[in-house]
Amino acid sequence: MRVLITAGPTREYLDDVRFITNASSGQMGYALALAAQAAGWDVVLVSGPVSLEPPRGVELHKVISALEMYETVMELVDGVQGVIGAAAVADYRPKFRHEGKIRRSADPLVVELVPNPDILAEVGRRKRADQWIVGFALEPSLADLEAPRRKLQTKNCDALCINPSSVLDEAWTEVYLMDRSGELRSRWKGPKLNVAAEIVGWIVENLARSNTA
Repeated sequence: MRVLITAGPTREYLDDVRFITNASSGQMGYALALAAQAAGWDVVLVSGPVSLEPPRGVELHKVISALEMYETVMELVDGVQGVIGAAAVADYRPKFRHEGKIRRSADPLVVELVPNPDILAEVGRRKRADQWIVGFALEPSLADLEAPRRKLQTKNCDALCINPSSVLDEAWTEVYLMDRSGELRSRWKGPKLNVAAEIVGWIVENLARSNTA
């Protein structure tokens, strides 16, 4: 089985030296790549800028911005049987990128932001009958599950891994897995390498097997 995994943050540049990003380290996506390899899968890793060494043997595609990640994923998605969208893609980017460096002044700096393409939604729109998709959602609280349920449906995912914002840039994580029914089916907590193995194991039992039967 050939699987595409997205990982890490994206950088949305204001000028040649400044950018908007987030605290994602890419550890979860890289852990998933290792776990997928251990399951015997052929792994395609599309990674934003991180300070991690990719697992040996993966097909690595390095990107910087959300637009670059979108274009790369769209080029690759038709050649895989599964997609795990673990990247923390910036929702917005500056409308204009200034050449050089924006000089400091006493005046306020106003930056107009425009939406980035929704990579997971487009992958879901293009999904074939023999493909599966697992997305990730960062939620501050599980008190209200309506937002992740909407994401599950609108992005046509087969499952959604929900985690709190406190796991960003940490070696550990806490993940709640929601299946297509919109119900929470599993919870894992611990080192990201261990949780990644649990997620891949769940995919093997519930998605990959049925799609290759």
